[in-house]
Amino acid sequence: MTNLEEFSLDGAREAAKRDELGAWVSRFLGSPGSDNPVLGDELAQRRLWWFGPVQVPLDDLHRLAGPPDAPVLCPVDDEFWGDNVDDMERRVEAGWEPPPVIVTHQEDQLMVEDGNHRIESLRRSGARDAWAVIGFDNPEALQEFLTVNRRSE
Repeated sequence: MTNLEEFSLDGAREAAKRDELGAWVSRFLGSPGSDNPVLGDELAQRRLWWFGPVQVPLDDLHRLAGPPDAPVLCPVDDEFWGDNVDDMERRVEAGWEPPPVIVTHQEDQLMVEDGNHRIESLRRSGARDAWAVIGFDNPEALQEFLTVNRRSE
């Protein structure tokens, strides 16, 4: 499997079927394009219980950076994103499905760890949801999320 295939939505689904989603997250974060092996190591050390990929409303994702009208820690103007997001937006509009965003469940919120640019490109293209892989601190938090959101594993 090539990196493009492995680090796609289908690659995440295959990893989930093999119960290897945590390892997939670490490899994905260390891959070219994500270039964030430090985050991958940090998340691996937390020993999270992973779920997904699952579609999550964009409005439920708490981002580090994003538009002023969204749940973000640091509101930024459109100029912040540059050509990278513009290119991804065009690709999404042409049918491209970006890799899932990496999210952790913290204090009943979904915090984006990796994927701010993908989320912004989806938002700009008019999408309402993003595929996500979600890490939980314990199996009870995962089960509660599944129950509240009526999702199945």
